[in-house]
Amino acid sequence: MNDDDLNHLRRCIALAGDAAAAGDGAFGSVLVSGSGDVLAEDRNRETSTGDPTAHPEFALARWAAMNLSPEECAAATVYTSGEHCPMCSAAHGWAGIGRIVYVQSAAQLQWWRYGDNPPAGPVAALPIQQVAPLVRVEGPVPELLDEIRALHPRRVAE
Repeated sequence: MNDDDLNHLRRCIALAGDAAAAGDGAFGSVLVSGSGDVLAEDRNRETSTGDPTAHPEFALARWAAMNLSPEECAAATVYTSGEHCPMCSAAHGWAGIGRIVYVQSAAQLQWWRYGDNPPAGPVAALPIQQVAPLVRVEGPVPELLDEIRALHPRRVAE
Protein backbone atom coordinates (compact mmCIF):
# COMPACT_ATOMS: atom_id res chain seq x y z
CA MET A 1 0.00 0.00 0.00
CA ASN A 2 1.56 3.29 -1.08
CA ASP A 3 0.62 6.95 -0.54
CA ASP A 4 -1.34 7.12 -3.82
CA ASP A 5 -3.42 4.12 -2.74
CA LEU A 6 -4.16 5.74 0.61
CA ASN A 7 -5.09 9.05 -1.04
CA HIS A 8 -7.55 7.33 -3.37
CA LEU A 9 -9.03 5.42 -0.42
CA ARG A 10 -9.42 8.66 1.53
CA ARG A 11 -11.39 10.05 -1.43
CA CYS A 12 -13.60 6.94 -1.24
CA ILE A 13 -14.25 7.67 2.43
CA ALA A 14 -15.17 11.27 1.54
CA LEU A 15 -17.60 9.99 -1.11
CA ALA A 16 -19.02 7.56 1.46
CA GLY A 17 -19.57 10.52 3.77
CA ASP A 18 -21.41 12.33 0.97
CA ALA A 19 -23.60 9.27 0.46
CA ALA A 20 -24.40 9.04 4.17
CA ALA A 21 -25.22 12.77 4.29
CA ALA A 22 -27.69 12.23 1.43
CA GLY A 23 -29.38 9.37 3.29
CA ASP A 24 -27.72 6.58 1.33
CA GLY A 25 -25.45 3.83 2.62
CA ALA A 26 -21.92 5.07 3.30
CA PHE A 27 -20.04 3.72 0.29
CA GLY A 28 -17.84 5.49 -2.24
CA SER A 29 -15.53 4.33 -5.03
CA VAL A 30 -12.91 5.70 -7.43
CA LEU A 31 -11.72 4.18 -10.73
CA VAL A 32 -8.06 4.87 -11.49
CA SER A 33 -6.17 4.11 -14.71
CA GLY A 34 -2.99 2.09 -14.85
CA SER A 35 -1.06 5.38 -15.13
CA GLY A 36 -2.69 6.75 -11.96
CA ASP A 37 -5.29 9.09 -13.46
CA VAL A 38 -8.72 9.25 -11.82
CA LEU A 39 -11.20 8.22 -14.51
CA ALA A 40 -14.50 8.18 -12.64
CA GLU A 41 -15.92 8.18 -9.14
CA ASP A 42 -19.31 7.59 -7.56
CA ARG A 43 -21.11 7.13 -4.28
CA ASN A 44 -23.89 4.87 -3.12
CA ARG A 45 -27.35 5.96 -4.34
CA GLU A 46 -29.60 3.05 -3.28
CA THR A 47 -31.98 4.97 -1.02
CA SER A 48 -32.05 8.24 -2.95
CA THR A 49 -32.88 6.50 -6.24
CA GLY A 50 -34.93 3.60 -4.87
CA ASP A 51 -32.65 1.26 -6.83
CA PRO A 52 -31.03 -1.47 -4.70
CA THR A 53 -28.40 -1.98 -7.43
CA ALA A 54 -27.19 1.65 -7.37
CA HIS A 55 -23.84 0.74 -5.84
CA PRO A 56 -20.84 2.89 -6.81
CA GLU A 57 -18.73 -0.19 -7.57
CA PHE A 58 -21.34 -1.44 -10.04
CA ALA A 59 -21.57 2.00 -11.70
CA LEU A 60 -17.79 2.15 -12.13
CA ALA A 61 -17.63 -1.37 -13.58
CA ARG A 62 -20.26 -0.39 -16.15
CA TRP A 63 -18.41 2.86 -16.92
CA ALA A 64 -15.15 0.97 -17.42
CA ALA A 65 -16.77 -1.65 -19.66
CA MET A 66 -18.27 1.06 -21.87
CA ASN A 67 -15.31 3.46 -21.97
CA LEU A 68 -12.08 1.48 -21.67
CA SER A 69 -10.39 -1.13 -23.82
CA PRO A 70 -9.87 -4.59 -22.31
CA GLU A 71 -6.21 -3.70 -21.78
CA GLU A 72 -7.10 -0.47 -20.00
CA CYS A 73 -9.59 -2.31 -17.79
CA ALA A 74 -6.98 -4.90 -16.87
CA ALA A 75 -4.55 -2.14 -15.84
CA ALA A 76 -7.17 -0.19 -13.84
CA THR A 77 -7.83 -0.20 -10.10
CA VAL A 78 -11.09 0.38 -8.30
CA TYR A 79 -10.60 1.84 -4.85
CA THR A 80 -13.59 1.54 -2.58
CA SER A 81 -14.63 2.20 0.97
CA GLY A 82 -16.03 -1.30 1.49
CA GLU A 83 -15.48 -4.76 0.08
CA HIS A 84 -17.70 -5.46 -2.91
CA CYS A 85 -20.94 -7.36 -2.63
CA PRO A 86 -21.29 -10.37 -4.97
CA MET A 87 -23.18 -8.28 -7.57
CA CYS A 88 -20.39 -5.72 -7.77
CA SER A 89 -17.69 -8.40 -7.67
CA ALA A 90 -19.28 -10.12 -10.64
CA ALA A 91 -19.56 -6.84 -12.55
CA HIS A 92 -15.86 -6.19 -12.02
CA GLY A 93 -14.98 -9.70 -13.10
CA TRP A 94 -17.04 -9.34 -16.27
CA ALA A 95 -15.56 -5.89 -16.99
CA GLY A 96 -12.05 -7.30 -16.59
CA ILE A 97 -10.89 -4.73 -14.05
CA GLY A 98 -7.50 -5.85 -12.78
CA ARG A 99 -7.40 -4.70 -9.16
CA ILE A 100 -9.71 -3.79 -6.29
CA VAL A 101 -8.50 -2.11 -3.09
CA TYR A 102 -10.98 -1.70 -0.24
CA VAL A 103 -10.87 -0.13 3.23
CA GLN A 104 -13.19 -2.41 5.23
CA SER A 105 -14.23 -5.98 4.62
CA ALA A 106 -17.83 -7.12 4.35
CA ALA A 107 -17.35 -9.19 7.52
CA GLN A 108 -16.11 -6.13 9.42
CA LEU A 109 -19.09 -4.08 8.25
CA GLN A 110 -21.51 -6.79 9.29
CA TRP A 111 -19.90 -7.00 12.73
CA TRP A 112 -19.94 -3.21 13.19
CA ARG A 113 -23.58 -3.02 12.26
CA TYR A 114 -25.02 -6.11 13.95
CA GLY A 115 -22.45 -7.83 16.17
CA ASP A 116 -23.23 -11.52 16.56
CA ASN A 117 -26.83 -11.19 15.32
CA PRO A 118 -26.83 -10.19 11.63
CA PRO A 119 -30.08 -10.52 9.69
CA ALA A 120 -30.28 -12.83 6.70
CA GLY A 121 -29.60 -10.91 3.50
CA PRO A 122 -31.12 -11.37 0.04
CA VAL A 123 -27.70 -12.40 -1.38
CA ALA A 124 -24.97 -14.52 0.19
CA ALA A 125 -22.01 -12.46 1.39
CA LEU A 126 -19.13 -13.95 -0.60
CA PRO A 127 -15.57 -12.61 -0.71
CA ILE A 128 -14.65 -10.85 -3.96
CA GLN A 129 -12.14 -13.53 -4.94
CA GLN A 130 -14.77 -16.25 -4.63
CA VAL A 131 -16.93 -14.44 -7.20
CA ALA A 132 -14.22 -12.91 -9.43
CA PRO A 133 -11.08 -15.06 -9.02
CA LEU A 134 -9.01 -13.22 -11.65
CA VAL A 135 -9.26 -9.83 -9.92
CA ARG A 136 -6.35 -8.90 -7.66
CA VAL A 137 -7.80 -7.82 -4.30
CA GLU A 138 -6.20 -5.88 -1.45
CA GLY A 139 -7.83 -4.98 1.85
CA PRO A 140 -8.77 -4.26 4.50
CA VAL A 141 -6.62 -1.22 5.26
CA PRO A 142 -6.18 -0.99 9.06
CA GLU A 143 -5.01 2.63 9.15
CA LEU A 144 -8.32 3.87 7.66
CA LEU A 145 -10.79 1.61 9.46
CA ASP A 146 -11.74 4.10 12.18
CA GLU A 147 -12.65 6.72 9.56
CA ILE A 148 -15.02 4.45 7.63
CA ARG A 149 -16.43 2.78 10.74
CA ALA A 150 -17.61 6.17 12.00
CA LEU A 151 -19.90 6.39 8.93
CA HIS A 152 -21.65 3.06 9.61
CA PRO A 153 -24.03 3.28 12.58
CA ARG A 154 -24.86 0.24 14.65
CA ARG A 155 -28.16 -1.35 13.69
CA VAL A 156 -30.45 -3.83 15.33
CA ALA A 157 -31.08 -7.09 13.47
CA GLU A 158 -34.70 -7.55 12.50
